[in-house]
Amino acid sequence: MATNEAGDTFEEDFASALDNYLNPDFGDLDEGSIVKGHVAKISDDIVLVDVSFKSEGQIPTSEFIDSNGTLCIREGDTIDVYVVRKNEVEGTISLSFEKAKRMQVFDQLENIQESNQTISGRITHRIKGGYTVDIGGVEAFLPGSHVDLRPVPDMDSLVNQTFDFRVLKINRKRSNVIISRRVLLEEERDAMREKLLTTLEEGQIVTGKVKNITDYGVFVDLGGIDGLLHITDMCWKRIRHPREMVSIGMDLTLKVLSFDRERCKVSLGMKQLVPDPWQNIAERFPVGAKFEGRVSNLVDYGCFVELENGVEGLVHISEISWTRKLRHPSQMVHAGDTVEVMILGVDADKKRISLGMKQCHPNPWEMVAEKYVEGTILEGVIKNITDFGIFIGIEDGIDGLIHVSDISWTKKIRHPGELYKVGDTVQAKVLTVDKENEKFTLGIKQMVEDPWLHVPGTYPVGCTVKGTITNITDFGLFVEVEEGVEGLIHVSELGLGKKAPNPAEVFKNGQEIEAKVIHVSAEERRLGLSLKQDNAAEEAKGTEYHTGPAEAGSQNLGELLKQKLGEAETQN
Repeated sequence: MATNEAGDTFEEDFASALDNYLNPDFGDLDEGSIVKGHVAKISDDIVLVDVSFKSEGQIPTSEFIDSNGTLCIREGDTIDVYVVRKNEVEGTISLSFEKAKRMQVFDQLENIQESNQTISGRITHRIKGGYTVDIGGVEAFLPGSHVDLRPVPDMDSLVNQTFDFRVLKINRKRSNVIISRRVLLEEERDAMREKLLTTLEEGQIVTGKVKNITDYGVFVDLGGIDGLLHITDMCWKRIRHPREMVSIGMDLTLKVLSFDRERCKVSLGMKQLVPDPWQNIAERFPVGAKFEGRVSNLVDYGCFVELENGVEGLVHISEISWTRKLRHPSQMVHAGDTVEVMILGVDADKKRISLGMKQCHPNPWEMVAEKYVEGTILEGVIKNITDFGIFIGIEDGIDGLIHVSDISWTKKIRHPGELYKVGDTVQAKVLTVDKENEKFTLGIKQMVEDPWLHVPGTYPVGCTVKGTITNITDFGLFVEVEEGVEGLIHVSELGLGKKAPNPAEVFKNGQEIEAKVIHVSAEERRLGLSLKQDNAAEEAKGTEYHTGPAEAGSQNLGELLKQKLGEAETQN
C-alpha cells in the first residue's frame, strides 16, 4: 500500500473521495435557503453558478439585468442565490438570483420593522387605493391614506419621487409589504409641536406654509401647530377671498396675534407686519379734497375706490351722477377704472371714507335753475309717457315733467298717450325748478289764457245762453256753451214737473237748447243753468240762492244738488 509524505496511504484518500461522491454532503443546500455561489459562465440566455453541488445551477440571464439594461455581474463573482429545488438523484439544482435578493430584503424589512426604523423607497405607480413603492427590489403597497397628513390634491405628482417610510406589515408567503409615510410625518409633527409650544409667544414673528384656504381665512402650518390667518388680518384693504393673496403651499411670514396654549389655537396676522395706512388718515385725505383712485369693487349700493394701498372709500350710488338715476353702479363705472373723487367724510375709528364722484363736476341743476327761470317758454322732445304725464328732455340727463293736469284747461284727458307719442316735439312753459329735490315741472295749458276767466263776464247770472247737450245723466244735463266750457242743468231745473221722467226720455245728446244762467264761478269752474219757466217767483228764488250770503257761493255742486232736491221734496 502506497503512502504519501505524511504517512497517509493513497488507498484511504481514494476511498474517502469515492464515499464523498456517492454520498455528497455540500453543506446547507436546503430548498428555500440562500447560499453563496460563484459565477462560472455567462451566456446570452443563462448564467451558470457553482454552489458546490453535483452540477452547476442555471439562472436566466434576465435576472441579472438592471433597470438600465446593463448586466450587473461578471464571471468569477460571488453572489447570493436562492435554492428553489434540488434533485440529488439526478444531481440537478434550480437557483434564483431575484428570489435571493427578495428574501434578503424581507429579512432586512423584518429587522427594520422590529427596530422601528425607516427605509427609503421610490413611488413607481399609482394604483387603486394608493401607490406601488420600490424598496430594495421589493414592491410595497402605500395606502392613499398613509401618503401625507392631509389629502394630496394631485396624486400623480408623487410618482417617481423618493421618500422615507415606516414598515407597517409584512407577509412573506404572499410577498406583501405595507408601508406608511404619514406615520413618520405625524411623529415629526408631534416633535415639532412640543418644541414650538415651549417657544411660541404673542407678538412673535413666525414662518409657515399655507395648508388650507377657506372663505373666511387661511390655515397655516407653523410646524406641528396650525394657525388661522383671518381674511380681515391679511391686508389693510378689502379683499373678497383669501385666494386673491395666497395659494396652497405658499410660505408666509406672519405675526402671532394671540395664542391659547391649552387649546393650541393660534391667531395670525399678515397686515400687522406693515404700518397701518389709516393712521393720520384725516390729514392725508381732508374733506373737500379731490383725488384719483381705482375702482376696486362694485356692489348694489355703490362702488369702492382704492385711494392708496390699503385705503378704500365708498362712493354711494346716489353720489355717482347728478342727473342719472342708476339702478347699479356698473351703468357708469367698472372694476379697474380710474376715477376722480371728492372726500365727503372720514371716520378714522371705523376706517370708513365717504366719497363722491358727481361733486367733481358742476351741478347741472344749478345751471338749469339759472338758465330756465319760471315762465320761460321752451321746446323739447318727449322722452317718456306715463299715466300721470309726459317727460321731455331739457338738458343732458335732466327731464322736465308735464303733468296730465297741465296739458289742457278744458279737455278731460284720461292718458297723455291720447294726444302725444314719444319723439314728438312740444312747447311748454317752465312752472318750477327745484334744484334741491331735482324736480323740473312744465305746463302746456299755461301757454294760453284760461277760458274760464272770462266766463263770469260773458255769462252773468240771469242771462240766457244757447248750447248743445254733450252728456245726459240721472241728475241732469251737461250743456257745452262754447268750446271747453260746459254748464250743468240739474234735474230739478229741467222744469219737467213733480213726477219728472228720466232726462234721457226727454232729451238726447247733440240737441241744442236755451237755458238761463243761475250760477257761475270761475274759481270752481262751474256754470249752473235752468230750463224752468221764467216767472217772478222762480227768479226771486234763484236770485236769493245765487246772490245770497258769501257762504252760499262757496257750496260745491253736490251740496247745491242736495239742497235743490230737499226743496223739491218739501214742496211735494
